[in-house]
Amino acid sequence: MIFNDKKSNLFIADSSINPLYDTIPDINILKTKLDSFILSASGWRKVFAISKDEEDPTDKISTEDKYFCALIALTLAKYLNCISDYEINNNFFYKNKGKIKIAIGMDARPTGPQILDIINRVFLALNIEVINTYISAAPEIMALSSQDKSLDAFLYVSASHNPIGHNGIKFGKEGGVFNKKEVDILTKDFKLFVENKNALLFVKNLVTNLDKTILEENLSKVDKNKEISLQNYRNFALYTASKGLDTEKYLSDLKNKLSKKSIGIIAELNGSARTLSIDKEFFNEINIKTKFINDVPRKVVHPIVPEGENLEMCRSALEEKHKEDNSFVVGYVPDNDGDRGNLVYIKDSTKKAEILKAQEVFALVVLAELSSMRIQYPNEKMAISINGPTSMRIDEIAKALDVKVFRTEVGEANVVEKAKRERKKGYIVRILGEGSNGGNITHPAKVRDPLNTLLSIINLLTNKEIFDYYRSKINYKNDTLSIENFINSLPKFITTDAFSNSAKLQIKSDHGKLKENYEKLFIQYFKQNKEYLKDKFDICKYKVFQMEGSSCILGMGEKYRKSPYRGGYKITFYNSKNDNIAFIWMRGSGTEAVFRLLVDVKNNNQDLYDYLLDLHTNLLKNSDI
Repeated sequence: MIFNDKKSNLFIADSSINPLYDTIPDINILKTKLDSFILSASGWRKVFAISKDEEDPTDKISTEDKYFCALIALTLAKYLNCISDYEINNNFFYKNKGKIKIAIGMDARPTGPQILDIINRVFLALNIEVINTYISAAPEIMALSSQDKSLDAFLYVSASHNPIGHNGIKFGKEGGVFNKKEVDILTKDFKLFVENKNALLFVKNLVTNLDKTILEENLSKVDKNKEISLQNYRNFALYTASKGLDTEKYLSDLKNKLSKKSIGIIAELNGSARTLSIDKEFFNEINIKTKFINDVPRKVVHPIVPEGENLEMCRSALEEKHKEDNSFVVGYVPDNDGDRGNLVYIKDSTKKAEILKAQEVFALVVLAELSSMRIQYPNEKMAISINGPTSMRIDEIAKALDVKVFRTEVGEANVVEKAKRERKKGYIVRILGEGSNGGNITHPAKVRDPLNTLLSIINLLTNKEIFDYYRSKINYKNDTLSIENFINSLPKFITTDAFSNSAKLQIKSDHGKLKENYEKLFIQYFKQNKEYLKDKFDICKYKVFQMEGSSCILGMGEKYRKSPYRGGYKITFYNSKNDNIAFIWMRGSGTEAVFRLLVDVKNNNQDLYDYLLDLHTNLLKNSDI
């Protein structure tokens, strides 16, 4: 029997075909191919396209990758105590264990169905109750795991913003991805399974002997699961936007505001998982006008990462639609799993559409949410949790609103964990996230979500009290409620775009050795050029911050970092008034085979930005020996 999604006519699974019918792979070949996996807390990713071309839109994966998928399912099952090493090595399974329940889903990549199918079969064969939501936006399945207390975990098949030939896995529970400690346990077991022939035989036997009727019953429930998931996501999105207060009153007030102030949104979905999510119905429910583009699942028409020129299609569509209907003022483009959406907007002064940089998207949401919360809680302790490369414009906004800033390593699990810790200390932490990629996380959500981003922008456009409050704190005069004016009110910074060519290097060295070399060169350089830096740029001193997980540690040298020394590394520069005026940052990507760097400079000082970017890049290249 073949099941298909009614909306998209996409292949789900064929219960008559055994996906692990091939002879089990050679252990040595598997061990070699394991090197292509990036196994990080942000997700396990590799090129799954059988050609190994990262831009290949094929749906075919290799035999080795099929067995990797089965072992991934086995790894999570062991973590949840569904199976033991003894059972695996002796090839038997006690089926009378306590029931475990897992939600599974995937983004809209072509290789997703095969990967999800194998994982689903392993879980079912292990007597796990599987809630299969098939193609689902990441915030959708995470909302489901947050609200359904009977779920023990979720597994989501996705490579987020990576090119279409990539795919991967995210593990999580209770609305968020597993933290580093949890993922490290999974990673260790997965690597051991790859080297264990008994594990390969075990998963082959599980899948081969799975009762077809069990699989078919599971697949027959996909439509119902999806319906429940979508309704749950809609409710959770409204609950999050309403700050956990009276959701129905919030919805009524919002609809009333939008009936008086018409707002139109362009949604260029690029064939992502959001094509099968709540976006159309949700915006229609709250009286938002919409025009959807590229809203057929898997019809990916441009590179996936929603940055730079990949927003051009949305930008031009918004500009054309604005000429026809001037209520259309904003557009968004998600990545393939739909957990973030970067924006384009109409610039009122020119009537032209422009691309909003990722750091500016995050800053606008922070402005909206912190101002709104400060109005609601004028005297409470408030904080924001952000990652290392987030621009210091956030620090400036937070300072104006008397909000504490906490920084962490890159990774949504890290900022979520830090926010959780600070709440226990008495802080209200409403907004958190990673400005370096434009992704905001709005509590109680634990994942980025373009709906949250857009609702924050809509709140600014329809609620004069919020912007007036912020203006009063920074002495900004223009009170026009427009995205252009909100942007103009932001602190002025120049920041490297995270996905620009200047933000990436190919590094050969061990990261610990690289940082050791970098520090020696930097200390030497600063000592030799101290007077020049002071006279030219008013740079008088610096501080080093090293980020590991949810911690940000002040101090230079190896003793302030942990093996394998892959954490974020940041040098902040201070002027003669002891104000921080710029920083340089670096870190090896956890999800791509690149080394990232970033420069952030206050007051739009282009000369200083160019100087620091050149210095930072050259020091890194000279350290890579």
